[in-house]
Amino acid sequence: MTQPSTFRSVWHHQLVLRGAMFAGAILTTLLPVAASSALAVSKDSPKAIVDEAWQIVNREYVDGTFNRLDWQKTRMELLKRNYRNRQEAYVAIRSTLKKLGDPYTRFLDPQQFQSLNNQTSGEMSGVGIKLEANPRTQQLIVAEAIDNSPAAKAGIKSGDVIVAIDGKSTKNMNLEGAISLIRGEIGKSITLKIARGGKSPFDIALTRAQIEVASVFSEVKQEGKLKVGYIRLAEFSSHSSEQMQKAIKDLNRKQVNAYVLDMRGNPGGLLQASVEIARMWLDNGTIVKTVDRKGGNEDFRAVQGALTQLPMAVLVDGNSASASEILAGALKDNRRAQIVGAQTFGKALVQSVHSLSDGSGMAVTVAHYYTPNGTDIGHKGVTPDVKVDLNSNEQKNLSESPSLLGSNQDPQYQRAVAVLQNKNMATPNPVKIPSVSRNR
Repeated sequence: MTQPSTFRSVWHHQLVLRGAMFAGAILTTLLPVAASSALAVSKDSPKAIVDEAWQIVNREYVDGTFNRLDWQKTRMELLKRNYRNRQEAYVAIRSTLKKLGDPYTRFLDPQQFQSLNNQTSGEMSGVGIKLEANPRTQQLIVAEAIDNSPAAKAGIKSGDVIVAIDGKSTKNMNLEGAISLIRGEIGKSITLKIARGGKSPFDIALTRAQIEVASVFSEVKQEGKLKVGYIRLAEFSSHSSEQMQKAIKDLNRKQVNAYVLDMRGNPGGLLQASVEIARMWLDNGTIVKTVDRKGGNEDFRAVQGALTQLPMAVLVDGNSASASEILAGALKDNRRAQIVGAQTFGKALVQSVHSLSDGSGMAVTVAHYYTPNGTDIGHKGVTPDVKVDLNSNEQKNLSESPSLLGSNQDPQYQRAVAVLQNKNMATPNPVKIPSVSRNR
């Protein structure tokens, strides 16, 4: 299964590895591997990392048959090998995990593991600027300096052009390359050469800091007589639920009379964040049901904590995955919102994340999830109530000009507004939950 891609936009620039690593409903993070009495190798040997990885899969992987592999025999074969260094051990782990046939159970080297931790935490080290590439000039433009960040305090402004990073010209530099140079160790300095308003470029020295990454963006849009609270949710990090709560309360104070929640391009994130956000829209009903390899069920339910009962439409597309699909499925099955857009990605698996003793990590699929009415969306996705597929030109326009999202040049948003204007939306009504089959 291919991983979902994301719009190359101001909303997604900071997490450039998200499409490759972050598409998931992550149940827990930073779980240390448990010690094993059966470990028969030195803790400093590369074999120790191999065995730690094997143990985690043996203990938690959702498929108890391990894709019909003899998992005990696999361990013996792994420990018979000699590994000259950690890189050879990493290759062996990745090769073994491929045999499980699950792209979401994966090994992460220390750098990848740190990136995943940054993503799920909703924080990153940097100077606090949101970048976008001008599609015509290829210049790197500051879209925004985050409040109270080093960049904002130094006077960097929206529209500034970054000419060089620590003396390295940004000419012909792509967005990902610039981001990798700007990010770095907290407390370390960096110098950006800025061009502004046709004047001569000048240097600004900054010190990197820990930055909270915004995942929720909101504004009021007047659509005829309808005052729409538009909320774009880019990911499900540890800060997403508090940011969502703030956005809803702010829009309520501004007396909107309908909501559009935009989850297009959202690849997922933390399961708990999706549950917490669902509870802000739902008073009653099941949100999601998970089933582990032993048949253990866990239901996540609404807790009478909805912040609004106003009519609602949710925008999704083929890049809305996992935790996004949990939220969309909950709102759809509980008849709380109309889902508008394209078929979602179709990832119905939950991962736990573990740290290994050398700083590397593992993401392991531990459960299968089902929407409130018992639907398994795996490989199928959530079906919109109102299907609106974009043609190639429309997709290109929105990808290259993210400012068009939620505008009159955004066909899916416009259809959502039409739904809110014209459709007599049902009162939120929790559905009766049928029994869940474990057939996969």
